Formats: sequence, structure tokens, C-alpha cells
Amino acid sequence: METPQVVEIKNMSFAYQARNVLKDVNLTVPQGDFATIVGPNGGGKTTLLKLLLGLLPPSSGTIKIFGTSPAKSRVKIGYMPQYSHLDMQFPVTVMDVALMGRLARCKWGRYSSRDRDAAATALEEVKMDTFKETHFNALSGGQKQRVLIARALCSEPELLLLDEPTSNIDQESEKDLFNILQRLNHRMTILLVSHDLGFTSQVVKSVICVNRQVVIHPTTTIDGTMIKDIYGGDLKMIRHDHRCCEMGHMHD
Repeated sequence: METPQVVEIKNMSFAYQARNVLKDVNLTVPQGDFATIVGPNGGGKTTLLKLLLGLLPPSSGTIKIFGTSPAKSRVKIGYMPQYSHLDMQFPVTVMDVALMGRLARCKWGRYSSRDRDAAATALEEVKMDTFKETHFNALSGGQKQRVLIARALCSEPELLLLDEPTSNIDQESEKDLFNILQRLNHRMTILLVSHDLGFTSQVVKSVICVNRQVVIHPTTTIDGTMIKDIYGGDLKMIRHDHRCCEMGHMHD
């Protein structure tokens, strides 16, 4: 039986003020995929996310999410922005932030018991339930990222979009974050923007390369030559599975 396609983009282009940002994009993402979106700064990664969310209309071509328009599918999409774009001084608790994911379902401006149960469940999934009364600003970088994932999970999505979820966090927090995402991938499709191709290629199923145009690669084909083509030049990378010892170089 053929796997359903969550994302279907055909001959799509997007231009901003006469400048082509994305051109002739054809992309399909099957249900259950876990993919990372990579490419140089200004290559169109964040623009692609905004198009998938229906926040921007394509200049030409079509985008379908779950077989319909992004606007109509938005209730099935969870989105996590970079937390650095948020006001860190805003006086909200962890529970307050998680509940924001229920705003689209909130009636009469009040959260229901169902909304609060969904928020509590989402915080438990990312192991932040014991911090629900803690002020968001008091958390570490990794904890903030997990709370923002919980906010996205509150909408009970089938597609999870994450913009630089590993920015500004340490390596241990990064590993914890990907362990959570791998568990979530059992029930939802995940697309994440990341610059850390060396780490994400160990855990994701495919790599979506965005540099004006879009090309998909399985992680097994990623090598130095391909990385140079993706970024348009040499790129410094760190292998997290590589270490040195008295017997010489080793890797997992």
C-alpha cells in the first residue's frame, strides 16, 4: 500500500519584491518522514516553512498539505519558532506558554479543562511537567526549546515544523531534544530546519536541501562534496560521534 503524502509541492516559485527566493520547487514528504531542511543563509529555508504554514502565498505553482491548501490544513500543523525571536521578559509560566498551542481551539477567550489536560500531557511528553508553574524566562535554553515543542504538541498536530530547534543549546540538551523528536516521529511527520547537518543526519531519515531550489537526499548519501554543493562552499562541521584516544581515531 502506497504511503500517503503529507506535503505535495508542484512547480512552486516564490518571489519577494521581484527577487526570486525559491524557484521551480517540486517536493513530496511522505507520512511518517523525519527530515531536516538545510542550506545557506538566505537560501529560502524559513520562507519554505512560511509557505507550508500558509503564511505566504506562492507566486506560482501549488502547495498541498494533507491533500488541501495550507490554510485549511493549519489545524493539523504544529509549529515551533526559534525561541530567540520571542520576548524572554514576558511574564508567563511554562503552563501559560504550553496553553498558547490551544488558542486556535479556544472558545470565548477561555481555556477549557480539555485544553489544560492537553497542555499537561504535552509538557509531560517533553519531561517539563514538573516546571509548569515556573516562569519561562527562568529556564535554560534546552528547557525553553522543550516547552516550545510542548506548545506545538498542544494543537495535537499530524505535521510538526521546527525552525532551528537546536540553536543556543548545549550538546547534551541537543541529544535529549532529538530523543524526544524520535519518539514523536512514531505518530507524526516532522520537518526541522537545522545548520547542524553533522548531528541531524544521524537521526533523521532524509535531508531537504534548500538553496533557491530544493533537492531531497537520503542521509546515507551525504558526503563532503554534496555538503559543498548545498552550501556553495566549504563548511566547517563537527562529528559528534568522533573521538580520539590513545589507540588513535575512533567513531561510533
